[in-house]
Amino acid sequence: MKRVSCATLDGFDAKIVDVEVAFVRALPSFAIVGLAQTSIQESKERIKSALSAIDFKFPPQKVTVNLSPSDLKKEGSHFDLPIALLIALQKEEIDFDNFLVLGELGLDGTLKDTHTIFPLVLSLARDQQIKKVLIPETSYEKVSKIPHLEIFCANNLEEAINLFKDPQNRSKLPLQTQIDAKKIVLDKPYYYLETYPEDFYDIKGQERAKRASLIAAAGMHNILYEGSPGCGKSMCAKRLPAILPPMSLDEILTNAKLLALEGKEADFLPIHLSRSPHRSATLASILGGGSKSAKIGEVALCGNNGVLFFDELPYFSKGVLEALREPLEENRVLISRVNTKIDYPAKFLFVGAMNPCPCGNLLSLHRECRCSDLEIRRYKNRLSDPLLDRIDLYVQMEESDPDDESSITSQEMHHQVIIAFQMQKERAQTDFNGKLNDQEIVKFCTLDNESQTLLDEASRRYHLSQRAINKIIKVARTIADLEKSHLIGKRHLLEALSFRTKNQK
Repeated sequence: MKRVSCATLDGFDAKIVDVEVAFVRALPSFAIVGLAQTSIQESKERIKSALSAIDFKFPPQKVTVNLSPSDLKKEGSHFDLPIALLIALQKEEIDFDNFLVLGELGLDGTLKDTHTIFPLVLSLARDQQIKKVLIPETSYEKVSKIPHLEIFCANNLEEAINLFKDPQNRSKLPLQTQIDAKKIVLDKPYYYLETYPEDFYDIKGQERAKRASLIAAAGMHNILYEGSPGCGKSMCAKRLPAILPPMSLDEILTNAKLLALEGKEADFLPIHLSRSPHRSATLASILGGGSKSAKIGEVALCGNNGVLFFDELPYFSKGVLEALREPLEENRVLISRVNTKIDYPAKFLFVGAMNPCPCGNLLSLHRECRCSDLEIRRYKNRLSDPLLDRIDLYVQMEESDPDDESSITSQEMHHQVIIAFQMQKERAQTDFNGKLNDQEIVKFCTLDNESQTLLDEASRRYHLSQRAINKIIKVARTIADLEKSHLIGKRHLLEALSFRTKNQK
């Protein structure tokens, strides 16, 4: 009995699947067992046609394909190639030599790429479970970005068969791990782009909001914009992803994996992913879920230091808003179902935008607010204190004025973000300031004596929670980084305190 390795997605990660084929004297038949889903069961017809195209005759026996482990659900048309190879090479003395084999077959035997091949190879390569892969040539451009791999390609089934029949003539293809972007080398290479489809220079006035946006981007701090309709809240939020810190190759590959899981083509550019779900989104669509098997949601798709933007924040359902408390604090999400559990990272920059009242005119100097005190109180109460406590920066934006002028470009802000990023990496931080845990805060966020005294006084006066204190310290650390200061000074702490919400002071 021959065996070759394939793989299947189990939630966010990949699991190795051993494909086995046995030929038994019995009435001719072809069966696939081992919790194979419809896409794999349908492969029987593709495999028969592809083998027929190379003049292979099915033996008059019962052919049984087993996918092990049998208690793991498998799906994906990439199982076509390993099954076809085992059948075609049944009489050959072949050593599959720890190859991972993936590929969909056309009816004429051509090999095709699928959206799951790249995330499968990336996940297994990261865990060092594979060294050599055989994939369709159409998958090469994406898979070649993954370091430390031996890649072999084939255009069709016949080429794949010959690759194993004649191992002396195998030739692995070169890796292409270079990224087409600007690079800075710190503890390792990091990449970034200087292209800004939407520029902060388009926003006139709103200097405080721009400053808060710069701090949020430099340290990956959660931010909430509040202001009248049309003052520029959404404009600031949409311009944030382009000025976020540089990305490592591993982060770029993870972004490509997330795009592949969503069914999109990866571009391998150092651009942080941004998600902006509608306020009618359900809890399952935001955090992930499903009745039979758990699937990832919006939080996972931006969980690789991306941006999650909730416009009209108070109008999201109470369940969704309160469920965000765990990923905002723990930077992880665990989805539990009877049949499966998925634990995935959720390190993202959360951006919220809201009006000051239901009609939007409470802060207006020119329009009258039409809301009653009860309506305003109900509107504000949709956001609980535990949720607001997880917001690092709160900005109350002013109404736009015709005399306001543009002051700073996205490129200038991005350069400042990169300076702060270099400061963080020089301290050997693995996470951004906004995502530091308690032990890392003690290690990396050093306050001078005057700042410590000020923080203690603010804590007593405003009855700050320990979480709020940590948030203030982390924001002050980012402000100090922007000024290339190794110690957190009094002015850094005062500015960080100024960005707390009114009910947290």
